[in-house]
Amino acid sequence: MFHVFQLCLHSFPYLISSSFYRHSSMKAEEATGTAPFHLDLWFYFTLQNWVLDFGRPIAMLVFPLEWFPLNKPSVGDYFHMAYNIITPFLLLKLIERSPRTLPRSIIYISIITFIMGASIHLVGDSVNHRLLFSGYQHHLSVRENPIIKNLKPETLVRPPRINQYRDRWGGGGWEGRLGRPPRHWLPCCRYIPFFLILFMYFSGCFTPTKAESSMPGAALLLVVPSGLYYWYLVTEGQIFILFIFTFFAMLALVLHQKRKRLFLDSNGLFLFYSFALTLLLVALWVAWLWSDPVLRKKYPGVIYVPEPWAFYTLHVSSQH
Repeated sequence: MFHVFQLCLHSFPYLISSSFYRHSSMKAEEATGTAPFHLDLWFYFTLQNWVLDFGRPIAMLVFPLEWFPLNKPSVGDYFHMAYNIITPFLLLKLIERSPRTLPRSIIYISIITFIMGASIHLVGDSVNHRLLFSGYQHHLSVRENPIIKNLKPETLVRPPRINQYRDRWGGGGWEGRLGRPPRHWLPCCRYIPFFLILFMYFSGCFTPTKAESSMPGAALLLVVPSGLYYWYLVTEGQIFILFIFTFFAMLALVLHQKRKRLFLDSNGLFLFYSFALTLLLVALWVAWLWSDPVLRKKYPGVIYVPEPWAFYTLHVSSQH
């Protein structure tokens, strides 16, 4: 594993400089019909997802409040700023390495929309961080929270709802934290372009040679942390419908290409297996919390996918 990390570390300068000549070699790669496994890109992508996205709320709880006062940006805000820069860059690098020429206009619009949604999400998370330190509880709605009940006049309850509305449409991730239960069908401009870009890249990950339809050992090592992160993204972001739609679109594309004697290459297999593992983890998560009365009240309806941080505030932090 150390050798894998060392290889990715040494390849980072190449990752930056390759932007200038990747387009000139695109047609040659497209003619061959396949591409090698992008170990450096997938490693950086998985690492930054875990550190900057999953680790963001943990860092806000670990770092002393005196280091980042509430009247200044928190450590989570800095994590989010880095995520908003690094993620679009890695998505663009991923598209550049696709053996298939993808529609550039759709790619650029998707990247711009993703950045806009992620920026809105940054604002929502920043407000949420300050509410947490004021005693806000994730597993309760806005009006059921003790700190909200004591607000006078009652019109002050509206700003958190406005922030929830903004974040639900723009960034996701707050659909169950503040206010009423989530509307899972609402589009959000952070996740739709994200999954659209991944699907467009996936559509070019096919090879006519069945012998090339396999993953190296390093790819197998990355499947588990990658799938586990997407589980967190789907559950905390409340985007199960968008995820399951993307996964079944990928599955349908695989079956369609199989009729043409085309098979997934190593990059396509990595992405497909990561999503398959995510689906399994979401199913296990829902089955485990299926009979929880408090979370059931918070997430009514047919689609019941509790958020990890709602579970944390209800069953973990409340016991300490």
